Amino acid sequence: MPKFTLGNIVATPGVLAAFQYAPDSYWPYLRRHNEGDWGEISSKDRVENELSLLEGFRLLSAYTTKSGIKIWIITERDRSSYNLAAK
Repeated sequence: MPKFTLGNIVATPGVLAAFQYAPDSYWPYLRRHNEGDWGEISSKDRVENELSLLEGFRLLSAYTTKSGIKIWIITERDRSSYNLAAK
């Protein structure tokens, strides 16, 4: 079940390249983020995200794709957009 309203999706060139030939899609990671599954972040960041849900602050998730690329999803404070980034 979604925990907050979706905004515009913004992706860095790194994420676009990561998923261009990947065996998976970024949609499952966006869904997990939107449902409050924060992925591979620290316990401190998990607590911060839960507070951010209540107070309307920025949300952060991190996941490793099937091809082994680490991605981050950041939802802006006003929930207007998601930013997908890859390293």
